[in-house]
Amino acid sequence: MSETIPHQCDVLVAGAGAAGLAAAHAFAAQGRKVIVVGKVETHLAGRTVALFEGSLRFFRALKLWKACEKHASPMEGIRLIDDTGSIFPTQPKEFRAREIDLDAFGQNIENNVLVAELAEAARKHPRITLIEGLLDGFELNYSGARARLGTGEWIDAKFIVAGEGRNSQARQVAGITVKTWTYPQVALTVLLKHEKPHHNISTEWHKRSGPFTFVPLQGREGAPHRSSMVWLVAPREAVRLQALAPEELASEIQDQSHDRFGHIELDGPVGAFPMGALKTDKVTGLRLALIGESAHLFPPIGAQGLNLTLRDIASLVDCLENVDLDEADLISRALASYERDRARDIGFRVNGIDVLNRSLLIHALPVDFARAFALNFFSAFGPLRRALMREGVTPHGPTPKLMRQRPPVRRPTPAQS
Repeated sequence: MSETIPHQCDVLVAGAGAAGLAAAHAFAAQGRKVIVVGKVETHLAGRTVALFEGSLRFFRALKLWKACEKHASPMEGIRLIDDTGSIFPTQPKEFRAREIDLDAFGQNIENNVLVAELAEAARKHPRITLIEGLLDGFELNYSGARARLGTGEWIDAKFIVAGEGRNSQARQVAGITVKTWTYPQVALTVLLKHEKPHHNISTEWHKRSGPFTFVPLQGREGAPHRSSMVWLVAPREAVRLQALAPEELASEIQDQSHDRFGHIELDGPVGAFPMGALKTDKVTGLRLALIGESAHLFPPIGAQGLNLTLRDIASLVDCLENVDLDEADLISRALASYERDRARDIGFRVNGIDVLNRSLLIHALPVDFARAFALNFFSAFGPLRRALMREGVTPHGPTPKLMRQRPPVRRPTPAQS
């Protein structure tokens, strides 16, 4: 019996979540033949993605945002409220996108909707093959790379993008070491409908168990005011809350939000996932690069997760632009550039969010004082305030091409034409 002829591609993307599908589209736009393999997950309870301006430019450049935009809600402002009960309380702080000359910081969209739209676009793309299956083996060498499907079939690739998440098998095969740690928290996620409008403002209460956040969602018929909620609580409290009837949980959420949004009802199932963090010692291997949660993971504070991942992808695409993937030495030089480019950004986000999250969990007067002082200091001084907002939305440093602002197209006047 003859051996099955393996699938062939330029770039194999492991993982078919938002990260992997976005990477597949980005490399296909370079003219590469792409195979993306993974489970297309569109049933994550209560999960949404807040996409900041750079990420919106990424999707617009790839002509993917038009199909998603009708499902998204703008985030014109961010409100921070100290609800820790500290003896050093801070007054609520509000940051508006117009302060940095933007109409909105970004757009919030349900994760399930985003993934479904990216998957549908991938199925229609002539240079992308989407295989909804599992990969159970990788081979990396100087001359090429291979991956084995769960069916036993092989895929021959010139380059592998590992975007399968925190338990990345490709990362293990590449010998990349990882540091992980956990937090005494569980994130509860759910979509809500509420009586009062959110006015396109994301509201985050800082509580002793962690952030409790309402992010604007697009309204729908019968539910004009909707938000997504992320609530970090202790594991035992998470068990208690999950056992409540929907109306009882909604009542507790209403109490925790101090009735800011009036009467609240759940608008879908409740999700829960334990809080942990992950950081790798490097983001590249032989003919391989890590993106997303294969390379970094942290609590959902400040909506940095997918935005950081899309910067991974945009940077990797830039580094491999015009690189012949048959030439191992050229790939190695490109990956060295990717390694340098991502080190600062990833380190800053992972470490910064770790410090902020721990500052809420540690009940100590010096920590409370330092947190309050820092928030008041950065909020009070205009240049620092605006710099902080810009760093969250479009980080300083070299901007990848897919995230650069495109100048408006100027059409010639009749006299010029």
